[in-house]
Amino acid sequence: MSLIVTGTIGIDTVHTPDGTERKDVLGGSCTYFAAAASFYTGVRMVAAVGDDFPDDHRQTLAAFPKIDTAGLETRAGSKTFRWGGKYMADMDHRETLFTELGVLEEAPPPVPAAFRDSEFVFLANSHPAVQMGMLEALPSRKLVVADTMDLWINIAKDELIALLGKVDGLVLNFDEAELFTGIKNTVAAGRKLLEYGPRFVVVKKGEHGAILIHQDGIAALPAYPTEKVVDPTGAGDSFAGGMMGHIAREGATGHQADPGAFRTIRQALAHGTVIASFNIESFSLDRLKKLQTNEIDERYEQYVRMVRVD
Repeated sequence: MSLIVTGTIGIDTVHTPDGTERKDVLGGSCTYFAAAASFYTGVRMVAAVGDDFPDDHRQTLAAFPKIDTAGLETRAGSKTFRWGGKYMADMDHRETLFTELGVLEEAPPPVPAAFRDSEFVFLANSHPAVQMGMLEALPSRKLVVADTMDLWINIAKDELIALLGKVDGLVLNFDEAELFTGIKNTVAAGRKLLEYGPRFVVVKKGEHGAILIHQDGIAALPAYPTEKVVDPTGAGDSFAGGMMGHIAREGATGHQADPGAFRTIRQALAHGTVIASFNIESFSLDRLKKLQTNEIDERYEQYVRMVRVD
């Protein structure tokens, strides 16, 4: 039951409220997603970088043996996507200092022939037309979830609406849900989004957790109470990676005949929450590189006990 992700691999510069600056660290939606998902299952990566992509970043990706980078294209003469941001005191808001699109201004990378049998698909944040193109290259798909952002809602809403008619799930922030629907209430906005085609919508609310609006029910899960937040970059992408990794693993074991069932997605959100809580404890993939399976299991059990109401 193969899992595939497409999105960005980037080089980030991050400023935190305590004055720390980390320059040229590995980032990107595809990067964080794949690292998180690899704790649950094998994950295929489709992305592009320029010939300026550092060797040490390649070695970092190689440190996650379940990430298949056969779909990572290096383009001669092109530049890797770069982003710089500064986090505010609450660590839940940030200011973008610069964005250098690089390879993102070029044609998207193709899906390798060996990846076309992928059954679980995550369309990480990119132009909805690019996401649609990847979807069409994956005829064996069983469950498709897409991420999006305010930029595409503002400039490519028609394409995004067309995409929503083709996916099973949508992941977005609470302010993006309001922007798309014009509805402030998160649950009502989620229900409106279901009318466009998805079976479920996951609305991320930062330190306040996430809400699942599913055709078969609603669930609200809090964030794990991490005591020290070092760098929130990639939290949403690692959340999605843990979520989709669990779904794909359940599909592979045959535990769930319907990968989009309410119970499966609700459990998947819990796994995504736990993985994201590790990611924010350090910069880039530093924490995930050191993460052990027993740590995930222990924190998951703590989280389950925390949210259980007897």
